[in-house]
Amino acid sequence: MADFARALAEGGLVLDGGLATELEAQGHDLSDALWSARLLADDPDAVVAAHRAFYAAGAQVATTASYQASFAGFAATGLARDEAAALMRRSVWLADRAREGMASPDSLFVAASVGPYGAALADGSEYTGAYDLDVRGLRAFHRPRLEVLAEAGADVLAVETIPCLAEVEAVLEELSRLDGIPAWLSLTCAGGRTRRGEDPAEAFAMAAGVEGVVAVGVNCTAPEEVTDLLPAAATAGKPVLVYPNSGEGWDARTRSWTGASALTGGQVADWLDAGASAVGGCCRVGPADIAAVAEALSASGPPR
Repeated sequence: MADFARALAEGGLVLDGGLATELEAQGHDLSDALWSARLLADDPDAVVAAHRAFYAAGAQVATTASYQASFAGFAATGLARDEAAALMRRSVWLADRAREGMASPDSLFVAASVGPYGAALADGSEYTGAYDLDVRGLRAFHRPRLEVLAEAGADVLAVETIPCLAEVEAVLEELSRLDGIPAWLSLTCAGGRTRRGEDPAEAFAMAAGVEGVVAVGVNCTAPEEVTDLLPAAATAGKPVLVYPNSGEGWDARTRSWTGASALTGGQVADWLDAGASAVGGCCRVGPADIAAVAEALSASGPPR
């Protein structure tokens, strides 16, 4: 765990891309409410293969298939609480298994994904932050799975795609209760604001005083918006990570992606110049894109 913090401090860390994107590319249907978490039970070998594809592309961090996993979500499919907890732990074990046989496995890391409350609702509210829970309710939602994932053996908790200040406050208070595992906090933003329309600098300021948070950043944000968000992230006084989506648009009516990827190697160099310590991708970013990110990081020379 200390090794991950050290790797972040050294800079130039390559994160993975969209796990669901790679699983869909393998031919898996992820249209149900559990998304990629369904495969933890139905096809765990597919999850391992997707992680290995990103590792082989140059990623140094595999983010687990637990983004959409929640006790309520698993219960809706008929799984008991202990079965749900076992699947969450399995997500970490599968990512750990994926680094077996890879070159320099000791330099590869597993990040246990902790998605927002809206992801568990599967109604798109992670992109609005318009929740039916207050901070207290959000703390109660996040607490049990944070505890399970914190004990599962991951190198870091990836608290990601957080859309609003209320949820930032909730997860930070819960992370303060945990002992012994680092975490990163990543917001999803649009138009220079959180998805709820708030100042992201306020979120990063809240994270500054939480010892267990070893990095902050943005994900599931359009690539062209990342550079302008980096100064606010840097105010937390912690390493900054960025893993945007491809920049393509989602058409909810036709349930299809539109446009072309806007992620470029030049942007990666700009983010490094602006102080980013780790770069990867989110939705619609596959292994080939991560290979390009890794190449861009290598071409940029020693970390800034």
